[in-house]
Amino acid sequence: MDLAVSTPVATETAAAGASDRDLPAIPLVDLGAAGPVALFEARREGGLALMAAGCDTYGRIAISLADKLSHRWLERTDNPYLGELDALARTGGHPGAYMLNLSYEWLCTTGVAPDPEGRGSRMLRTLDWPLEGLGRHVVVARFEGAAGPYFNVTWPGFVGIVTAMAPGRFSAALNQAPMPRQSRLWFSDWLRARLGVWQGGGLPPAHLLRRIFDQCATFEEARAMLRETRVSLPGFFSLSGVAPGEGCVVERFDDRAVVHDAPVSVANHWLTPGLGGDPRGEDSYERQAMMAAANVVRHAGFGWLRRPVLNDCTRLAVAANAATGRLAVQGFEGGAPATAVFAI
Repeated sequence: MDLAVSTPVATETAAAGASDRDLPAIPLVDLGAAGPVALFEARREGGLALMAAGCDTYGRIAISLADKLSHRWLERTDNPYLGELDALARTGGHPGAYMLNLSYEWLCTTGVAPDPEGRGSRMLRTLDWPLEGLGRHVVVARFEGAAGPYFNVTWPGFVGIVTAMAPGRFSAALNQAPMPRQSRLWFSDWLRARLGVWQGGGLPPAHLLRRIFDQCATFEEARAMLRETRVSLPGFFSLSGVAPGEGCVVERFDDRAVVHDAPVSVANHWLTPGLGGDPRGEDSYERQAMMAAANVVRHAGFGWLRRPVLNDCTRLAVAANAATGRLAVQGFEGGAPATAVFAI
């Protein structure tokens, strides 16, 4: 398969306060109608490095066992992307294809508001995860779904979507929701939540986000699908359309949703008052407040990145506007830029 791979020109990095010309570029891989398996084949070195990092982080025995359980659950729930995961597992050379695709341990800060530059709606976004290499090996993949093309900010070997932009349609991102607390023991509550997933069904949140980019032609269609499709775990979906008033955060439970209209920002605690569960990660309220302030300000590059929104576990920073087709991405490791700024 002949895939087009390009490397955008480096730009100035406001977050680093210096030129990023010496940093590696984020590749743009044009896959057309091909899927994530083709992306893995095109960027195999990065995909293998991330699988190896998963084994180092979680342990080979543990990740192999988690792979078996994850495969069984995906098979039982008739997951639409199981075939792709099977292909990745066969070609990867390391365990983790199933487990890492179902991992839901990232922390995020996202804001959606009318673009202060005057056209459309803008989404600002960071993704944090302790797994090293996610910032270094990030790619931007251009896919062609039934509803049109979109740019997926992703990694080789990942079949879902956590951040993407479809020109002329919408941008969207996924944040992790708080873990329900029913006891004083964190591990007991974590295990209870995972058993609930095992016993239930629904799409993993990252798979639902992929479905809307593949199938939804408008902001309204995407919002309806995010509200109505059953999910396997709670999550926060940020959605930014092409008109200044098209923006929201959808708080999802397994079988219901609460929608908060833009301007809105979300981190890893509930926006709806009275809901239980501890915020994920550190400084969730401060990160959300800082993003709310950034929503209404014009920024040069990633000038909005400040601690604690930017922290040692930050792996991605993204700015997207589907009305103008603008997308800016930068990878981070250890709180410092790991790539040049990608910009279209």
